[in-house]
Amino acid sequence: MSNGLIRILTALIVLALFACVTAFGQNNDRLTPLQRRIEQQKQRLSSGEVEERRDALMKLGAMQHPDASRAAMTAVNDQDPMVRVMAAHALASMPPAEAAMVIVPLLQDKLEFVRREAAYSLGETRSRTAVQPLIDLLSTEKEPAVRAAAVVALGQVGDQSAVPALAQALSGISVNKKSKKREDQFVMRSAARALGQIGSQAGVQPLISALTDEANSINLRRAAAEALGLIGDPSAVPALEAAAVSNDPYLSEAARAALRRVKLAKK
Repeated sequence: MSNGLIRILTALIVLALFACVTAFGQNNDRLTPLQRRIEQQKQRLSSGEVEERRDALMKLGAMQHPDASRAAMTAVNDQDPMVRVMAAHALASMPPAEAAMVIVPLLQDKLEFVRREAAYSLGETRSRTAVQPLIDLLSTEKEPAVRAAAVVALGQVGDQSAVPALAQALSGISVNKKSKKREDQFVMRSAARALGQIGSQAGVQPLISALTDEANSINLRRAAAEALGLIGDPSAVPALEAAAVSNDPYLSEAARAALRRVKLAKK
């Protein structure tokens, strides 16, 4: 190859590289300030430093924008468990069903901490897409903290299809098919609150049963009374009136407050 031809090819390569750099700069100039901030944090997600990836996710989540949440999606598969958790919470600004589909696989994570936080983040989405995976988690998960997170999330989503599973958890019969133990108390109280949040009449009788069963802890009975007040169904009045004269001042006050709610609901 002659020297002249080499110089020509070199010049062409330089021109091509210059054109690419110029085009990139022009495209970058077209980005809005928000888009530039998102792109900057997205690039940081490729960092070898865990703290930098975590910080990038925190900033993306704080932007509260769908595009920022989408930029965080790839981090749900990160090797670091805290990064995976922060990525799940950073998806809250995406459309609910879209966010739920990305988070659901984390319910099978090998770490309890990640599964628990994934359940909580599904509650944050308020997506009905999350309901069945959360119910399934209740039937397979061994750790009470994870089951409690699933129950809380179901209450946040507020879909009535979750009522049977929540009623079973409230009854003390573990939804986990592999467990013969009585359900954890925190899970039971969370189930009572979730039924109150959902507000379905189908939850009234299980809550009345929990309230009137003196074998249950006062804290659980109080949670049941509060949930019945949220639902406002008149059929709960006799049970609430009985609880209103309880020797426990906290239970009696919760029952009286619930009765006031029921009376207001009638008007």
